[in-house]
Amino acid sequence: MRTIRRLIYNDVLLSVGFIALAFLLLFSFFDLVDQLGDLRDLATRGYSLAYALLYVALQMPGHLYDLLPIAVLIGTIFVMARLAESSQYTILRTSGLGPLRALGTLLLLGLGFVVLTFAIGDYVTPAANRAATAMQARFMGDITVGRTGAWMKDRQGERSYSVNVGAVSPDGTLNQVRIFEFDSRTARLLATVKAARGAFAEHGWTLHDVQRRSFENVDAAEPSVTVRQLGTWFWPTAISIDMVGAALLSPDRMQTVDLYRYISHLRENGQSAQRYEIEFWRKVFYPLSCLVMMVLALPFAYLHFRSGNIAGFVFLGVLVGISFFLLNNVFGFIGNLRNWVPWVAAAVPGILYSILALATFGWLVLRQ
Repeated sequence: MRTIRRLIYNDVLLSVGFIALAFLLLFSFFDLVDQLGDLRDLATRGYSLAYALLYVALQMPGHLYDLLPIAVLIGTIFVMARLAESSQYTILRTSGLGPLRALGTLLLLGLGFVVLTFAIGDYVTPAANRAATAMQARFMGDITVGRTGAWMKDRQGERSYSVNVGAVSPDGTLNQVRIFEFDSRTARLLATVKAARGAFAEHGWTLHDVQRRSFENVDAAEPSVTVRQLGTWFWPTAISIDMVGAALLSPDRMQTVDLYRYISHLRENGQSAQRYEIEFWRKVFYPLSCLVMMVLALPFAYLHFRSGNIAGFVFLGVLVGISFFLLNNVFGFIGNLRNWVPWVAAAVPGILYSILALATFGWLVLRQ
């Protein structure tokens, strides 16, 4: 049995590796073509072909994370179909490889792909994206979101704060910082702070070139406004560099732990975390899709193939894989719009395809 398992594992690993490499080269080619335009526009700033190639390389972990489950599906389908076409799988069945044992063998290999997918998505990809973003900002300017920058909230006792960061420099400097201080009970504006730049410090931010406006006696007939110009001003806050990064970066490229911390911060400050919660659960369930792909591929070993008919079934596998990821994205968008329970919106596509895979396995395999 160990020999049979080694035979299947070697073939599947080689096929999955080859398909993943082919997809990576294709997507990297598209990234390089996209970078050629920047290479021409930013040549005067020192942006060279070496930097363009480095940027393309830093995008590879993210592409691999997105493509690995579908590569697992296509590679496993190809191996199962080839074993069936050459009658090798029939020999393996007569050697004691029953349907349930074959399923267990593939699921065991699938667990390895689950761990690999999680490691790439939670450790390698975020680090590579941070490096790519920093390099991009070095030549293209500060990191920002839209026209107004990143907005965050913080609550401290009876005071609540709305914070706007226009952009973040590659060295971590905060630019165009605005802070609006409110009374949590009455929602009245108490003060505004504008700073040209700022930096993260222990237990707060150190702001420079600050203008602070304090609104006093707001209930009186003649309220007053006090304006102070400060060279340096320390603002105590729990908003860390990771939280600012979460507001600036796409949530699907964040580490699961950072995403969870940011969700907790949003909840504590009464903000909607629906989008980030759905993304959190998608990051939890996404690696498990490798197991679903393994189960979907196994029935192909029990089909009867004519010579040269494998390509059609591999193409069918591609369509099934694409439909899974499309459904995954659709449920994410609908769950965000309809305010579904986050883990349900993230888990339903995997559950549906697991049912489909097991039903196909039961109808095509166990009935034999």
